[in-house]
Amino acid sequence: MSLNTLSGRFALLTGIFVLLAELLILLPSLANYRLDFLESRLERAQIASLALLATDESLASDLESELLENAGVFNVVLRRDEVRQLVLSSPIPGPVADTYDLREQPFWTSARDAVAQLLDPENRVIRVIGAPVNQAGQLIEITMDTHRLRTEMIDYGLRLLAISAAFSILTALLLNVAAQRMLLVPIRRVINHMTAYANAPEDARSIITPTARLAELNEAEAALAAMQHTVTSALKQKARLAQLGQAVARISHDLRNILTTSQIFADRLETSEDPAVRRAAPKLVNSISRAVNLCETTLAFGKAEEPAPSLSRFNLSALVTEVTEAEALAAEVADDAAPIEFLTDVPSGLMIRADRDQLFRVLSNLVRNARQAIEATRRPGTIEIGASEDESEWLIRVGDTGPGLPKKARDYLFQPFSGGSRKGGTGLGLAIAADLVRNHGGKLDLLRSDEEGTQFCLHLPRDLIMTPMREENMAS
Repeated sequence: MSLNTLSGRFALLTGIFVLLAELLILLPSLANYRLDFLESRLERAQIASLALLATDESLASDLESELLENAGVFNVVLRRDEVRQLVLSSPIPGPVADTYDLREQPFWTSARDAVAQLLDPENRVIRVIGAPVNQAGQLIEITMDTHRLRTEMIDYGLRLLAISAAFSILTALLLNVAAQRMLLVPIRRVINHMTAYANAPEDARSIITPTARLAELNEAEAALAAMQHTVTSALKQKARLAQLGQAVARISHDLRNILTTSQIFADRLETSEDPAVRRAAPKLVNSISRAVNLCETTLAFGKAEEPAPSLSRFNLSALVTEVTEAEALAAEVADDAAPIEFLTDVPSGLMIRADRDQLFRVLSNLVRNARQAIEATRRPGTIEIGASEDESEWLIRVGDTGPGLPKKARDYLFQPFSGGSRKGGTGLGLAIAADLVRNHGGKLDLLRSDEEGTQFCLHLPRDLIMTPMREENMAS
């Protein structure tokens, strides 16, 4: 079992913690063992002294040394009837080093004395005082050496540590088996699923199904499954976008040629004798020119990137008029469409600095979405475009009296293929508009969307702040 594995470290830590717990138990156990040892010496000394007192005086001298040896003491003193009497005595090998009264000794004092006894390797003579058993007197006092006491305490401690080590190993093994079944097996299952998913992230069959019984592991599997669903969906969407980009590039190539031819014929409409045709010809030419330019930039900059803005100063009111006239014409030719009123609140002298064609696309997408939303209700409606400025930015508001955006569209508002608000829509319009505004260092916000209508606000900074990618494109 390697310590680099979770099971190995779990078993090691279990053994260490059990040993620490046993070490904490060892101190009071040694203190109790020492106390029991001394009390047994007092009891044996009392029995020896009573046996001597019960014999004839002529036999006492012969029994005294044997009784002291069996009791393991040097002297025995009894206090009875307020008289202190030396019952048994023998030569003491040295001075008395310490005196211990066991009658009223607190636990911490006993534990301290046990540790000191264990750490002192010298054989010393000690005096022990206690109460006689069976009320055989007021006090009993003995003198003894510490050699046997310390030896037996060491033996007892080693036996206790050996038993603790055995229990630690057994506990560690049992906990390791439990951890293997309850934790490591589910974790290995998750790892195997992650490995299989990494090999084929587009395959939805490799997404994990949460089955763990433990709540925490089940939550982890559920979070992993949600992440895998998100990654798989994102990969499929990127693949779809890549395929769409290739298709758009091919279409743009052929459409550019077709529009170039149309532009040549549109130029000749300006010489028409019909006044209405001559008035409409410049708008038609401008529209075709924008379409050709869009095809060229699509081919030049790829499928997913918009070109960096080409900045110029222009009158915003004129641009808004172009947008509303184009959408008003589209509303007029729509079949069975209810009337839509276009209102503008743009100062006639308001000049802004931006890419005129890109801003035309932004406003066209917003106004077209508003028009289509109102037309879907088959009821009259109003679309309003307003503008203002302050010291730091230009503000352009586009609002309508349509039905409002559904919740799904609001949740994925500026994501392609996710934020479509009408059946059959792709959601590309708002995604394109938001991307073009970001190219200018600005932002496109949804101010409100409810049953009374929808309103967007376009923020364009006076000092153009572009992303690093956009700045690199402009530099090139």
